[in-house]
Amino acid sequence: MQELVKVVVDAMGGDNAPQETVKGAVDAVNTRKDIKVILTGRQELVEGELSKYTYPKDRIEVVNTTEVIEMAEPPVNAIRKKKDSSIVVGMNLVKKGEADAFVSAGSTGAVLVGGQVIVGRIKGVERPPLAPLIPTKDGVALLIDCGANVDARPSHLVQFAKMGSIYMENVVGVKNPRVGIVNIGAEEEKGNALVKETFPLLKECKDINFIGSVEARDIPAGVCDVVVCEAFVGNVILKLYEGVGATLISKVKAGMMQNLRSKIGALLVKPALKATLKSFDASQYGGAPLLGLKGLVVKTHGSSKAVEITNSIIQCVQFKQQNINEKIKEHISVKEEIRED
Repeated sequence: MQELVKVVVDAMGGDNAPQETVKGAVDAVNTRKDIKVILTGRQELVEGELSKYTYPKDRIEVVNTTEVIEMAEPPVNAIRKKKDSSIVVGMNLVKKGEADAFVSAGSTGAVLVGGQVIVGRIKGVERPPLAPLIPTKDGVALLIDCGANVDARPSHLVQFAKMGSIYMENVVGVKNPRVGIVNIGAEEEKGNALVKETFPLLKECKDINFIGSVEARDIPAGVCDVVVCEAFVGNVILKLYEGVGATLISKVKAGMMQNLRSKIGALLVKPALKATLKSFDASQYGGAPLLGLKGLVVKTHGSSKAVEITNSIIQCVQFKQQNINEKIKEHISVKEEIRED
C-alpha cells in the first residue's frame, strides 16, 4: 500500500481563505493518490466549502480551530496567545509527527515565528531562510533568502548556499547546482560589507559549486541555480520579479487584442505563447519552504489561489520522499551552536 504524505493546510490563512485553500486541497488529493490533507480552521466554514466538491473522503480531514491569526497581528504575541489558531494547531501536528508538512498563505511573520518556536530548528542551523523557486529562461532558480532574515550575517548566507544546493539537487533534480551571490557588479571587490565578507567564505566552501557574483538582471537568464542574498534584497527581487512578470503578461495579452490583424496573429501563436507565459507564472512553482527546520513548513503568497495551494501541497511530497531534512542535517555542521538571536 502506498505511503501517504500528510500535509496540514491552514484553511483560514490568506486573502482568499477558506474558498481557495479548500479548493487547492481538493485538487491536490484528486491529482495524486499519495497525499492526505489535514485542514485546520473553523469546521463549519471549511466543511461548507468541502461540500461543493467530489473527492476521496478518507484523504481530507478537518481539525476544528477557534482562532485565526490576522495579517497585522504582532507574530510573537499571536503565536504565544492564540494556541487554538489554525497556524499553531497545524504546526503542532508537524511537531508531534502526526503530519509531514504544513502549508499556509497566512501571516508571514506568524509562520516564521511558529516554524522556529513550535517546529524548531535543525541543530547547527543558525537562521532558517525562505526559499521560493523563481522562473528563469532555462527553468527555475532558488531565491534564498526572500523574507525571513533581513539582518543576516556571512555565516547565515553560507548556510543558505549549502541548504539551497541540497534542495535544488534533491527536489528539483539539478546536479551540482551553480551558486551565485547577489551583487551590484561581477567583480569580487564590489558590494556592501555583508557581500564582501561572505564572498571569500563561499569561495572556500568545497561542498557547493560557487560561481561568484550575480547581478539582478542576469537572474532571469538563468546564470545560476541558487541565488543567495539576505532577506531585504531577496524580497525586493521577488516582488519586482512578480510585478514585472504580471505586467508583461497583461501587456502582451492586451497588445494581441488591439485589432483584427493582431487577433488573427494571437490565434496562430496561442499554444506556444500560452506555454511560455505559463512558465513565468510564479504560482506554478508552489510556495517557499522555510529550510532548516525539523519539519517542513511552506509559506505561500497571501493572495494565493487554489493552483498555488495545490502546487505547494504537491511540493511537500518530493521534499518528504527525498529526506531533505536528513540531508541538511548531514551537511550543516552539528558542532555549531544554535545562536539565540
